[in-house]
Amino acid sequence: MAQSIKRKVEEGEWLWTPRPDFAKASHVARYMDWLDRKKHRSFEDYDALWRWSVSEPEDFWASIWEYFDVQSDQPYLRVLDRRVMPGGKWFEGSLVNYAEHLLRHETRAAPGETVFHHCSEVRPLARMDWQTLGRQVRILATQMRAMGVEPGDRVVSYMPNVPETAVAMMATVAIGAIWSSAAPEFGVQTVVDRFAQIEPKLLFAADGYRFGGKDFKREAEVRKIIDALPTLKQVIWLDYLNPGTPAPRLANVVRWAELIEQPDVPREEFRFTRVPYDHPIWIVFSSGTTGLPKAIVHSHVGVLLEHLKLMHFHLNMKPGGAMFFYSTTGWMMWNLLLAALLTGSAAVLYDGNPAHPNPDFLWQLAADTRTTSFGASPTFVQMMEKAGLRPGEKFDLSALESIVVAGAPSTPETFDWFYRAVKKDLWVTSQSGGTEICSGFVGASPTLPVHAGEIQTRMLGMDVHAWRDDGTEAPAGEVAELVATTPFPSMPVCFWNDTDGKRYHEAYFDVFPGVWRHGDFIKINERGGCYIYGRSDSTLNRFGVRIGTAEIYRTVEQIPEVADSLIVCCELPGGKFFMPLFLKLKPGAALDNGLRDRINAALRENCSPRHVPDRIYTVEQIPYTLTGKKMEIPVRKILMGWPLAKAASRDAMMNPSAIDWFVRFAQESIDYQWRAGAA
Repeated sequence: MAQSIKRKVEEGEWLWTPRPDFAKASHVARYMDWLDRKKHRSFEDYDALWRWSVSEPEDFWASIWEYFDVQSDQPYLRVLDRRVMPGGKWFEGSLVNYAEHLLRHETRAAPGETVFHHCSEVRPLARMDWQTLGRQVRILATQMRAMGVEPGDRVVSYMPNVPETAVAMMATVAIGAIWSSAAPEFGVQTVVDRFAQIEPKLLFAADGYRFGGKDFKREAEVRKIIDALPTLKQVIWLDYLNPGTPAPRLANVVRWAELIEQPDVPREEFRFTRVPYDHPIWIVFSSGTTGLPKAIVHSHVGVLLEHLKLMHFHLNMKPGGAMFFYSTTGWMMWNLLLAALLTGSAAVLYDGNPAHPNPDFLWQLAADTRTTSFGASPTFVQMMEKAGLRPGEKFDLSALESIVVAGAPSTPETFDWFYRAVKKDLWVTSQSGGTEICSGFVGASPTLPVHAGEIQTRMLGMDVHAWRDDGTEAPAGEVAELVATTPFPSMPVCFWNDTDGKRYHEAYFDVFPGVWRHGDFIKINERGGCYIYGRSDSTLNRFGVRIGTAEIYRTVEQIPEVADSLIVCCELPGGKFFMPLFLKLKPGAALDNGLRDRINAALRENCSPRHVPDRIYTVEQIPYTLTGKKMEIPVRKILMGWPLAKAASRDAMMNPSAIDWFVRFAQESIDYQWRAGAA
């Protein structure tokens, strides 16, 4: 197979610097000017601002409250009662509502101003304006109150990424009920594993969805989910896949259209339920590759303060802008996408296969909606690059200002592709955080330059460091554990049903007491740029040397014949290790000695001899979770002899059949005779 020639991009290589007018007009620059004028606090650059935000967190978060004019029924008693993790109380005494702030721009928006651009494989591209959104939220919230939904009740959703789901979320939050969502592609058991834990009162459900041109009906699945949730009192049915069809014959079911066609509730008469500082806004779940997913509870005030900061200062969204991120409703990135409304920006909603009907469909969508911020996972970017796409030559992307890459570590080549194939004057950003905080720890600033593969900075208010195993700070440039040493508002309030806080503590505080250990490996260089090297719990520990899987993927997936890869390291008796590399090859490629030698040589040269695998195998598919993460830990467990049922949940997989090869491999391969003591 002929090898393509491409410029080698060095990690940390300079790629872009913001224009002076772009940086000066940014939200973070305006905030720094406000601090200077109103608070007599002057900062020479972003780094100085960050250092103040983490050394004086009470002053910083109080300034966020004041700068964005957070609405509360009464003043808060204090910003933070004590600097402890977990257990610190943020803005105790306040009474706020997140949905009220999401919809605040409705009163400022011009008639007909767009809040949602939306399309799917079922529906053509359309728009919803701010006035329609506000009216539908008020109507639905009022109807839910009439159904007996009260503050603290759980409301769950099994719906696609369409405006109705966004309306349902906002209406739920508006009345103080607690929202939780699962994507319709989730299997029954995956949904039940989540929702049964939180005992919901009301379910929003759609009749199905379309993906890759194929219809997936969901009535049978919804019936099974309802049967498994005895606390349900009401079902609201959306005839999305087959509009106009009647709702199924179920107890207490009502069609979406019947509710939303009820009389309008005037804005001045509607009352948002403002709730205390620790009142839950939603429950999000960990990926759930093994065991019951963690039910993570966030608060209105914590999410509101964090999202105001994130959307303005780190994503620079503004009125007239449009934010797109490819996500399903089962991923916290969907929550973040809707948070763009806090800035007066529109959100672009898409439900379907990102490469259907054409591989560059999402770029057409970006052009048609005048998207200003385009977001996707590194896996999607890799697919576009391997397909040879050059969107900047085909589409009008003149409105596009920034790229948000999230969901997995990004490589220097990912960054470089955007500048080569999309646009030269582009703020390409990578972010890293998690479901646990519904935001990011490290991310972007519109005032800083972009370097290849590098996350620009630590986010304001996030006291992030790289710590060695002994709890000491790693020097600049050394890979170590990502920790946060100062409390921040978007920490989970608790895990649902974790009455003594044991699971919460074990998840983040069992290694370094009082310090948040996130479970990622990070490197912070001398200029404050950050690199994420994958999950520390999936790190390859070979003869006492820890190897980040992202380093290997970056090298291996630059080999022209390689379409995708996965690597794990299994501990053997006697202190030995077995580190196999699994490859999905491009059509027409074959794993021969020449390809093996080139892969091993590249790993030895670009990484180290310890990065060279013990064996290389080819597979038809690399298994991924529904949120696009390679399933390294479940594969490792399977190869170590775990039964599939305990190692992974099929319903939590993007491609469930991909795991079967690894099950057979573990059972049949002679390489695993060591489990019986042969090695």
